[in-house]
Amino acid sequence: MKIELRKWTIEYSPALVALCNSVDRRYLSNRIPQPYEPSDALSWISKARQIDGVEGVFRAIVVDGRIVGSVSVERRPDIFCVDGEIGYMLLPEYCGRGIASEAVASICSAAFFELALRRISAVVFSDNAASVRVLQKNGFEHEGTMRRAALKDGRLCDLSLFGRVLMPCPI
Repeated sequence: MKIELRKWTIEYSPALVALCNSVDRRYLSNRIPQPYEPSDALSWISKARQIDGVEGVFRAIVVDGRIVGSVSVERRPDIFCVDGEIGYMLLPEYCGRGIASEAVASICSAAFFELALRRISAVVFSDNAASVRVLQKNGFEHEGTMRRAALKDGRLCDLSLFGRVLMPCPI
């Protein structure tokens, strides 16, 4: 199995539509439209390409030539500019194979280098055991729980905050 991360291009928009309409949404932000339309993909890819390498690193997760997921790190604004927030999603049939763990490892290396970040944060639903494992495998440490911090599908949910700090920090 060959896993690679590729920059998003307009040609990948049909695959992004298929991904966003097929992924398990239980743990996704509601800011991803449902259903996800071709215009949504074109708009997001255009924005991602404009700020890639400056305000974020956005990649398609490709396995054996097929786009099966997405992973990104976006710089946080204002005084938090040394921190980036990671996000990722994977088609259900590709979960549990180590693909997300490898993608997170790669994107973190790229984000620390390209964006000159000092830390990367992740906020995940506390009951998302698979995502917690991916983060822990990549050196993220649990920094706290935000109780009843999210409303998803009519249910109040706890969120777990994870962080990975680039060491040593020269600042």
